[in-house]
Amino acid sequence: MTTGTQERETKQRSTKLLREVGLIGLMWASMGSIIGSGWLFGPQEALIAAGPAAIISWVIGGIAIVVLALVHAELGGMYPVSGGTARFPHYAFGGVAGASFGWFAWLNAATVAPIEVSAMLTYAGHYDFAKGWIDPETAVLSTTGIVVAIILMALLTAINFLGVKRLATTNSAATWWKIAIPLLTILVLAIANFNPGNLTAANGFSPEGLKGIFAAVSTGGIIFSYLGFEQADQLAGESANPKRDVPFAIIGSVIFGTILYILLQIVFLFALPASAIGDTWDQVGPGLYTTFTGPFAEIATLLSLGWLAAIIYADAIISPGGTGLIYTTGSSRLAYGLARNGYVPAVFEWTNKRSVPWAGLIAAFVTGCICFLPFPSWQSLVGLITSASVLMYGGAPLSLGAFRRRLPDAERPYRLPAAAVISPLAFIIANLIILWTGWDTIWKLGVTILIGYAILVGNRVLGLNSHKPTLDWKAASWLIPYLLGMGVIVYISDFGPKGDDALIPFGWDALVVAGWSLVVYYWAMAVALPTAMIEEMIGEVELPEEGMEPVAH
Repeated sequence: MTTGTQERETKQRSTKLLREVGLIGLMWASMGSIIGSGWLFGPQEALIAAGPAAIISWVIGGIAIVVLALVHAELGGMYPVSGGTARFPHYAFGGVAGASFGWFAWLNAATVAPIEVSAMLTYAGHYDFAKGWIDPETAVLSTTGIVVAIILMALLTAINFLGVKRLATTNSAATWWKIAIPLLTILVLAIANFNPGNLTAANGFSPEGLKGIFAAVSTGGIIFSYLGFEQADQLAGESANPKRDVPFAIIGSVIFGTILYILLQIVFLFALPASAIGDTWDQVGPGLYTTFTGPFAEIATLLSLGWLAAIIYADAIISPGGTGLIYTTGSSRLAYGLARNGYVPAVFEWTNKRSVPWAGLIAAFVTGCICFLPFPSWQSLVGLITSASVLMYGGAPLSLGAFRRRLPDAERPYRLPAAAVISPLAFIIANLIILWTGWDTIWKLGVTILIGYAILVGNRVLGLNSHKPTLDWKAASWLIPYLLGMGVIVYISDFGPKGDDALIPFGWDALVVAGWSLVVYYWAMAVALPTAMIEEMIGEVELPEEGMEPVAH
């Protein structure tokens, strides 16, 4: 098929999105993504990783996410386009960087839904009819479990086909429930059994020291639990008043989510009966709590609060389901953005009669189903998704720094104070989280990055999208050294395969990461696209995007 033919076909296809999501819809998209399976499992996993010092881990994780969210708030207000996190680096550094960070963003979004489905099946094991879905010893899905998981993925995908307005309405209704149940759980458990003595039970407050505290931030499910604030960015292209609503939705959701999760960790720890705590907090000398498959519900059962347990088991369907639903939406919008930038086949920007980018939904469904095979449990997926997420988040502070230097007078509905300091700090934070994730996860992430590059190169070589963005190798000259450098640092660090015998001991590895982050950050600032080219690239899609239409009321 010739390029001319492709262009004619594309023009005949609808690529229209509708601007019909209001402030509450955006706010609940971010809030509903933050409150998912993380609240059901995160406090247990963090306690296993760090002991009672997990409370500190949640504070550290919350501060990290707030800093990253503030960066996204400025960017989302400036350029409220669909799939924003995949497109900001494209504007600042051109095609190579844009394609790379776009892939990181899509990988994160498309693989969250299967985590949420896995959480639903794990909690469902409480019921007799679902006991055969997951092996309690290995947490591996059985054949029946895989079938049920695929059906649930199909349901999340089908709801997305109804259109963004119905989706936002459905998600908003679910989010009211998702907020109410954790708050109810905090209140009831704090009244029923609040024992501060648990702070020094088992083998002490911080049995793994600082290393355990930082490891819990990434591998204990803390950062994963906080993820989702960027969903307002992903849906910005369908917002009715994006420059006002996007920054508010991002900042508001992440502040509320941080407070909520810290309180959940506190009540989980203090509500644990003494009989559920073993000789150690980890799984070496395990207490009963480490074997919980429905942590909060089983604590409620031990405290004779059967009615609360029943509500939590019901919420274990609604909360993860709602998060999986909105991430499925986000992944399709990211694919839409990647297609409009020319990185993936043009089919991903085609929309159906309800203005839904349907090809991205199908791709997310297939990817989610594949994830059930190599990553069968909630916890085994968390590290990989956390790493992909912070790689995605790392593109935002780099983009913000470039825009501040190249476009100092651009309109900024929300202007981040002290951006010259906070932007490089946010980039350091993202890379520290990658370090704390550890080598066992990082090498798997490296494989998925290579797969993504193969897809991007294939699209270019086969001419599957008539729009061929300029690659701008010079502007992205820092990218490959950055990725390779982070891989090497993690490998030779205390979080690498050699552990305590690592070339870079614990503590020093964080300093090395910070130093390397600053080198990469200022390298990227020096080679970012010139002002005229950035303005030209932004002008191609700046509001209203071609084919995007406001909804008449």
